[in-house]
Parts: sequence; structure tokens; C-alpha cells
Amino acid sequence: MTPKNGEKLVGDNDIAVVGMACRLPGADTPEEFWNLLRNGENSVSRQEDGTWRAALENHAEFDAEFFGMSPAQAAATDPQQRLVLELGWEALEHAGIVPARLSGTRTAVYVGVASDDYAALAHGAGATGGYSAAGLHRAMTANRLSYHLGLRGPSMAVDTAQSSSLVAVHLACEGLRRGESDLAVVAGVNLVLSDHSTTTMELMGALSPDGRCHTFDARANGYVRGEGGVCVVLKPLRRALADGDRVHCVVKGGAVNNDGGGPSLTTPHQDAQEAVLREAYARAGVRPGDVRYVELHGTGTRAGDPVEAAALGAVLGTARTPGAPLAVGSAKTNVGHLEGAAGIVGLLKAALAVREGELPPSLNYATPNPDIPLDELNLAVQTELRPWPAEETGKAEAEGKAEAGAGGIRVPRRAGVSSFGMGGTNAHLVLEQAPAPHPAEPATRALPVLPLVVTGRTAEGLRDQAARLSARVEHGPELDLLDVAWTQAAARTVFGHRAVVLAGDREELLTRLERSAVHGVAGETGHRVLVFPGQGTQWVGMGAGLLETSPVFAARLRECA
Repeated sequence: MTPKNGEKLVGDNDIAVVGMACRLPGADTPEEFWNLLRNGENSVSRQEDGTWRAALENHAEFDAEFFGMSPAQAAATDPQQRLVLELGWEALEHAGIVPARLSGTRTAVYVGVASDDYAALAHGAGATGGYSAAGLHRAMTANRLSYHLGLRGPSMAVDTAQSSSLVAVHLACEGLRRGESDLAVVAGVNLVLSDHSTTTMELMGALSPDGRCHTFDARANGYVRGEGGVCVVLKPLRRALADGDRVHCVVKGGAVNNDGGGPSLTTPHQDAQEAVLREAYARAGVRPGDVRYVELHGTGTRAGDPVEAAALGAVLGTARTPGAPLAVGSAKTNVGHLEGAAGIVGLLKAALAVREGELPPSLNYATPNPDIPLDELNLAVQTELRPWPAEETGKAEAEGKAEAGAGGIRVPRRAGVSSFGMGGTNAHLVLEQAPAPHPAEPATRALPVLPLVVTGRTAEGLRDQAARLSARVEHGPELDLLDVAWTQAAARTVFGHRAVVLAGDREELLTRLERSAVHGVAGETGHRVLVFPGQGTQWVGMGAGLLETSPVFAARLRECA
């Protein structure tokens, strides 16, 4: 194939992020998480026991019936498993995929999970039963989602300590590249359910006594534990573009290695971190100097931060023009360290930054750590919200300026994401801005009003869905009602409790969602059709207006004729 109009060909190894979901302290959706990051908000607070934590509220709440589980079975199941079920469903719908349509497909599930507080509590209390073997087994965190949706691709829980979830994303991408699966659902989850696990980390000296993660700052004294989960849906970029998916960002490549030595089992090793960075960029086919931002592992520990900074400076900082430093930051300063889920939290932050073209601030930074010579390393902590850095700042770009200039090739935004496990398993992924979509044919509004469909398993669920749709439309001025109507009708699971709202504009939709939706309960079996017998209330010219305004109606009428 030959590129047209100066466009680059889509790489065979590129993996698209087509769906996202999250449940984080202060943010139940990716949009809420992005607002939290942009506003520089901190979700960490002191708990009743005196410890500091970014705590997830209401993690015990779970709609067992929705997922085909009895109350007893749900009670015996680790809340981390239950959270992955919810996030997997939400991420697929965010991708415009009806979960039930994946049954029997080669869809993979990978989940990064490193804690089992619930199992420890259950065993300690002697509260085991028939459902406990599956409910408490860490492997089921992935397997249960595969079972519920009938997925036939690889399904595995990944535990490499704090790097678990980013390693899970890397494994999913490699599986898609090898053709082991056609689609992948990847999650990371972490819930702090036992005081013992906090005490263990405290005794290790990993936790910050002042309840703040001071990444790369002179006050660095440990991290704060965080709770929650993130899920992404991945597919090969070529297929995503062919399917017309919305691509949030692209995973160009990545690498995983291990320290394989060093001062101690849990002490990070600079040479190994440099090696994983070099390999990641070589595999991605991206020059290190082309990267504008790196989402750090960034735990704010005295041992970890200087090693991470030195490795970044050696590989990425020196590849840039002196005085044009690489921006770095850490979401751990906002939502704490989600340990086994931390890497995918960083991935979500970096993906949103690449998509939106902005760099959100990293918090709790005032004075550089004296062991981190930022100027010498050509690094800079991102302390304020700002637009994505201009394209002409890097040394590598200056060398390739002729290639990227006169040819009119768009230089995409690029970022890196790091995550390191305390046992030395290091991961780094390289992200890139999604390619510009091909111009679509202008959408035709077929009717003066549009039908917007909402469904739920119960009447309460129906009301909740209507409220969520209302909030999304109200806070999404960029949304097109035609797109919203299509998504609600064609890319959502249809349940028995249903409502339809007829609206011609945004204000009318918001009003009618609140006051005048037509609702009811559908029958249990069969499909419904409309029959026009030819007698009754028809009139001359009936349907002529629809024939002129709706291509779909016109095509079906011609088909029938």
C-alpha cells in the first residue's frame, strides 16, 4: 500500500484503546477522572483508624442479580472480582460493544491484581463455604468476567506486585499482535480491606506518615495507599479504524524485564530500568526524543524516585535538546498508589492527556529532591495545567524536521508510562495520539425529533440510566444528539424495562428525560414488528416526507417494493 496525501500507514503492531472505564476515589468515569486531574484535586483523606488513604466509597454495593449471582454467592466473592465485572461491562459499552454479542468470540481478559485482603479476612474468620473456592481465588478475578460473557480468548490474573496491571496491558497487546485474540479487556483492581496489609507496608517503610505522595520532591517519604480500578478495551488499530471505532489513543509498543540483581530483592536497579526503556522505544519504533510526557511510577520514596529519574534522564532526557526538558508527573499524587492497579491508572491518565492535548499537574511538588538533578537529567515535573508542548522542542525532531515539515505529515502526541514492581519486574509502554479519522459523510437528520431509548433491568435501573444520560448530555456540549440516539439504540444492551424520549434539541431532551419519558416493560419472548394492513387511518402521501428525509427508510421501502 502507498500512503496518500502524505499520511503515514497504520502500523501492523499498533493497538487501539477503544473503551475505558474507571472507579477511583472521586471519579466514577474517565471524564470525572480527567476533571479531577485537570483541577489538581487530591482524593486522599485520613481514615477513622488514623491512616491515610484514597478510599473508594460503597465498594460493598453490588447488583448480584445483574451478573447472575445469588446473594450468598456474591457475599462469598472478593469485591475485587465484583468490581472487575462492573468495569468490564462499562468499558465494553464505552467502546460501543454490546457485551452479549461477544459470547463465543476470541476475546481475552487480563487483570492485574496483587492483593487478597478479602481472602485473608474470610479465612481468618473461618467464613468459608461452597462458593469460597472460586470467590476467593485470585485467578477468578479474570476468569469470572470471561465466564459471565462467554469469552473464549486467554483469561488470566497477572501478579508482578505494583507493576501487575501495566504488565497485563503489555501481555494483552502482545496477544493481539500474535493473533491469540481479536479483542482484549484489561483491568487493574485494588481494594484495601484489611488493616494487616497496611501494617505490612508500613513496617516496610513504604508509607508516607504525612498522607501525601511527594513525587520527585525533597519531602519524599513514601506513598499513600489508594483503592479502585480501571479497565480498558483493546483491539488492533487497523481493525478499529475499519470498524469505525472511536480510538482514544494507540499503544505503539512496550517492554517488560526484571532487575535480576541489585542491592536487594526490593531495591530498584537503574541499569534494568534503562534497559526496559530502550527496548520499549525500539519495539515501538519511536525515538525517545519524540516523547513529550512520561507518567512516572513515581511513588515518592527515597530509594525509588532517584533511580527512576536517573534512568529516564539517561534514555529520554539526553535525547532532547538541552533546556527543553521532558515533562513528568504521577497520578499517585492525586488518587494514591493503587499498587497492583497503579500501572493502568497511569495508562488512563496518559491516554486522556494524549487524547485531550493537555498536561495536568502533578501535586505535592515544591522543591526538587536533592538526589535528583533535574536540570542535568533534562526532566521537569509538570506542576500546572498546560497545553501539550509544542512540536519543535526536541533534539530528535530537529534532526527529522525535513521529513515532518514540508511533507505535511501530522506529528502525533506521544507519551510513555512506567510501572515497577517491588520484586524488580519493570514495565514501560509507549502511547501515541490516535490517527485523524477519515472525513465522514455528513449525518442526515431524518426527523424533526429523535427517539432516544433507555433501558434497565429494573425500574430503578431505568431511572438511574436516564439520570446518567441526562448528566452526560448536560455536561457534554460537544455531543451530537444523532450520535447519542444511535448509540442508545444500537450499542447498548436492551433490557426489559424501557423508555423512549422524543426530542428535537438538547434542552428538550433534558426536560423530557426528567418529566415525560414514555416507559413500559417489554414482553419476555419474540420480536416485534409493525403491520400496515392498508385500511384505517392511512392518507394520501403518507410517508412521503420520511421517504425524502431518511435514507434508511427510503432504502428499506425500495427493498420491500
